[in-house]
Amino acid sequence: MSEQPELSEFPNLKGVVPDISLDDLDELLGKLTAEELDELNGDFDPDNSLLPPSDRMKNQTDKSATGPFSRQKLLKWLEEKAKNEKDWELIKPYVGEKRGKAFKPKAEPKKKMTEDEAKEDTEWDDLLKEASEEELVDLAAVLGFHSMLTQQQYYASLETEEISGQFGGFKGVAKAQELKLMPNEPENKTDVVQSLQKLKDNDSSLKHLNLNNIKNISLERLCEFCEALKTNTQLETLEMASTAATDKVAKTLAKALEDNKTLKNLNIESNFISGEAILEIMKAINKNMTVIEFRITNQKPEVLGNKVEMQLTKLVEENPTILRFGIACEFPDARVRIHEKIQENNDELRKKRVGKS
Repeated sequence: MSEQPELSEFPNLKGVVPDISLDDLDELLGKLTAEELDELNGDFDPDNSLLPPSDRMKNQTDKSATGPFSRQKLLKWLEEKAKNEKDWELIKPYVGEKRGKAFKPKAEPKKKMTEDEAKEDTEWDDLLKEASEEELVDLAAVLGFHSMLTQQQYYASLETEEISGQFGGFKGVAKAQELKLMPNEPENKTDVVQSLQKLKDNDSSLKHLNLNNIKNISLERLCEFCEALKTNTQLETLEMASTAATDKVAKTLAKALEDNKTLKNLNIESNFISGEAILEIMKAINKNMTVIEFRITNQKPEVLGNKVEMQLTKLVEENPTILRFGIACEFPDARVRIHEKIQENNDELRKKRVGKS
């Protein structure tokens, strides 16, 4: 390292800065008082980001530490101090004064009816006098005076039902409507064994197979249905919604779709299929490009995740034939891109149809 130049080498600084040698630094520090040493030790750079925050400024607190931080103790001390401190003395005491004039809105002049107008009778006066209360309720509903009607009368007027005599007059009491018992949906009466045999035999009469909501089908039987699709060339629509299918069934279905070239509609909603299995099915669909409708929404793992949704979006964008795709995406990017691709495929189909006609 180069030696530090002495101040004597700069003659222009003589008389401005005293000639101080660093060899006498201990002697200079010994001549300083305690206050001057404290001032010298407090010379830090608070903006120096290379120093830790605790070293950027000298500790200026002379009090001893009171112990570890206690939030409850601090709040209690602040509350007691606020109660014991006196309020600030006001230079001028508060006096409620009202200045200016109070605002008074101008009263609109009432239109006075002349004696001729008051005595003049119309045909409506006779009709209103002779009308019953139920008829007046109907008239209020027609004119839109809904604040004069009960809730039942209001909804009956929207549905153009007869109000008079059914819901009372202006003093009618709104009552709870009786619940209408709706019949349960009929059970799926599909013969599972017979349908499976037809599927294996490649029966031409079996175009639509509906297994929806059949809970007592075992996973092995569902896998048999999927394996039978490999050699079947007649089935066009397969519905397996709410059959408690798992990834085992989905992976078997994906392998079958790689060989099947006639299936057009596939519905496996409301099952227990994960995102990875859905991707395998979509890859199999993209191999032959024959499925035009695929519905997979409402699976047990409701959230597929960003990674699965983006991979699924990419697979859909690679398919120019799919027209309907049922899925609930969590992320807007995947949802919008899938919607745009489905719309694009439908537009292309419409252009071909219009061109042929």
